[in-house]
Amino acid sequence: MRIAVISRVFSRSGGGAESYGVALVEQLASRHEIHVFAQNSNHPVKGVTYHRVFSLGPRPRWINQLVFAMASWLQTRRGFDVVHSHENTWHGEIQTIHVRPIRCNLLFARSRTRHFLQWVKVALSPRLLTYVLLEGTRFKVSPARKVVATSENLRMECEQAYPDSQGSVTVILPGTNRAQQPTSRSAARQQLGLPQDGRWVLFVANDYVRKGLDTLLQALAHLSSDTRLIVVGNPRFAPRYSQQAERMGLRGRVHFLGSLDDLSPAYWAADCLAHPTLEDSFAMVVLEAMAHGLPVVVSGPQHCGISRQLTHGVEALLLPDPKDAQLLAKLIGSVLDNPNLAETLRRHGMAFADLHSWERAALQYEQLYSQVASKH
Repeated sequence: MRIAVISRVFSRSGGGAESYGVALVEQLASRHEIHVFAQNSNHPVKGVTYHRVFSLGPRPRWINQLVFAMASWLQTRRGFDVVHSHENTWHGEIQTIHVRPIRCNLLFARSRTRHFLQWVKVALSPRLLTYVLLEGTRFKVSPARKVVATSENLRMECEQAYPDSQGSVTVILPGTNRAQQPTSRSAARQQLGLPQDGRWVLFVANDYVRKGLDTLLQALAHLSSDTRLIVVGNPRFAPRYSQQAERMGLRGRVHFLGSLDDLSPAYWAADCLAHPTLEDSFAMVVLEAMAHGLPVVVSGPQHCGISRQLTHGVEALLLPDPKDAQLLAKLIGSVLDNPNLAETLRRHGMAFADLHSWERAALQYEQLYSQVASKH
């Protein structure tokens, strides 16, 4: 098939949604002719044709989103068997939803008065109105369109926000690939410029606030002084959190590495992953950490999609309240202090990751591609 993939930022370091798109294209490129339409890309997949989409600039974001939707529509109107969109656009036979619908955040109020005021807020804001209208077009019911959610939690939120889509949203979970040649912990730390001593907790996110770095820093203050933290992700807020760590007496215990195209060295360097996220549709980083044999502490199913499939004390340790720093410290400490528990989590986590491959996800998408292509 000749497939157009629409992703405004097509890069492994862009975030969970962007990594999902890249990994999927990597699987499909060997069997299909893939064309990627993006405003920003470091061309991470060989054998793919890249097309730059016009941009007026990254801000204001809502105008850029509208411009991107229009420009990518013009570039993909003809010549493709399937158009697959990972973005808030009205076009694309396959629409993959990566985040909670904006209607869930804005338009579901407990009282009628509050509900009315939320609609007024949207109507008076060109930014919000643009996002709501674009999102609504993604859920338009059509035999030639398939909507995909990246977790069961997200599917339920989509169907709550758009009742007409009930029963028609497909769930295709993210995948991962087990690392074939593990690097020693010592070599990985040397590669990343980290001290060899101490016990290291890994945190990976582009949105430090939403993924729980504040709580994690508080938890770190309750742990022994030889426990240190690796922070990987968008470095924009690193100075702010570095100062916060200093004020909390954590000098020298928090290392900010910025964005990494290859996260494997960070997984190999750490003793466990902490993901006290406030909200996550799935949390690909948890699955990737498991594939690397890294024990995981993660928010429970009310806050993180992947946790719906995990059992506390088996594949991971689940944190019911992502703002409970003392409990988070206790859970992290139990992993670091108890080799038997760490080994149990490592072994079962790897077995769980083995059940979720990108090849499986690609095969599921190919079935959807065939279905929509037959409707043309």
